[in-house]
Amino acid sequence: MIKKLTGQIIDELSSLSGEEQIDALNSIRLALHVVSPFRSEPVDCVLWVETEKLQANDYNPNTVAPPEMKLLEHSIREDGYTQPIVAFGLGEGGFEVIDGFHRYRVGVESKDISQRIHGHLPLAVVNQDRTETKDRMASTIRHNRARGKHAIQPMAELVAQMYFNGWSNKRICKELGMEKDEVLRLKQITGIGSLFENRDFSPAWDLKTLEGD
Repeated sequence: MIKKLTGQIIDELSSLSGEEQIDALNSIRLALHVVSPFRSEPVDCVLWVETEKLQANDYNPNTVAPPEMKLLEHSIREDGYTQPIVAFGLGEGGFEVIDGFHRYRVGVESKDISQRIHGHLPLAVVNQDRTETKDRMASTIRHNRARGKHAIQPMAELVAQMYFNGWSNKRICKELGMEKDEVLRLKQITGIGSLFENRDFSPAWDLKTLEGD
């Protein structure tokens, strides 16, 4: 039964071409994802989306030096896309990059690679219940920190932004996988004097102190 259905699907897909075939493949993947035992995992459903529907975020603290960027392009040219770009759906078919900005850049800027992937990029879409920008920022930072890559100054600015958007220091510690003294050092880097008025920095500050900040 399954073998017969698979054959019918392949026959139908073979009769299509171009964007029509890509749309059909994405529809099938989405339908299978609904009944998959792995549907809670974004990587279970990788979609091919037109590059113009994807936009970079303005809060990624990860940077890649030119030699590493060239190596990434060479890797994708030789080995193909082995990792999808992690993205968040913005509605009306648009997406924002959560992780994989440099893979996104290669797909957009490298003409031969863009031609090979038909002007599309592979996306794994994160849970759509995370609608707030700071949730997406936290996701980006977690991806970067898990690889050990992040720039200090942009990271400090993100921590300050999260604080002023209502996240307690305790939650910042939890969501970003940081120690309390690291969060406070990052705040100091931004020069937000009001956060440290009439107090000296000490690693001995406990979470009660952090929650009160």
